[in-house]
Amino acid sequence: MPLSDEIAERVLSSIIDGQYPPGTALPAEGVLADQHAVSRLTVREAVKVLRSQNIVRIQRGRGTYVNTPDQWTALEPMIRAAAGTPAGGAVSEKLIEARRMIETGAALLAATRRTDEDLAELEETLDEMRTAAADGDTEQFVQADIAFHEVVMRASGNAFVPLLFEPFGRLLVEGRRQTSAVPQIRANAVRHHESVLAALRAGDPEKARLAMDDHMEQTADDLRAHVIDPRD
Repeated sequence: MPLSDEIAERVLSSIIDGQYPPGTALPAEGVLADQHAVSRLTVREAVKVLRSQNIVRIQRGRGTYVNTPDQWTALEPMIRAAAGTPAGGAVSEKLIEARRMIETGAALLAATRRTDEDLAELEETLDEMRTAAADGDTEQFVQADIAFHEVVMRASGNAFVPLLFEPFGRLLVEGRRQTSAVPQIRANAVRHHESVLAALRAGDPEKARLAMDDHMEQTADDLRAHVIDPRD
């Protein structure tokens, strides 16, 4: 990695950590150079990297200012910022919305493109989910849950589909840890995964799409009911 990219990463981390909140100015070029023990030219190139992603903007005569994450144009920094926000519930809801858009379509394709090996792998991960749910093993449940969805996306037969979700890995794991710690959510998830698998095994695209859509809707409902606004 070029040194300028490394400095850009460091500055981005400082932005995400809140050292330089949105709307505030970055330290002057010389100050950043001293902080990171690099030349001003390296800092200048690092700032260009951040500008290219609209993470920062130049205000002539005033300095370099931090933009809000919703203005950023690069996916990885946005995901890093979302992962670091205290508003975990809101982030998880948005993640479910994104998943719903992609995974319902993936399930529809997978219904006619899945192989016997795909079905066997889905059954295996579903068994792991059942076992983990019964044992109250949240970590194992999350891993099996995510693995199930990864198989569905691969079974879509479209190589672009799994790549669409690859950058969301960290958020997906954290979001599922948050919800899967609740026994009722684990039970709901197992039931919906069973419906998705049954539809895929039947080779019915519309049934598979609806089953995955129902699963996403249940996931959103569970998040709101048990995590965002739990009722004692």
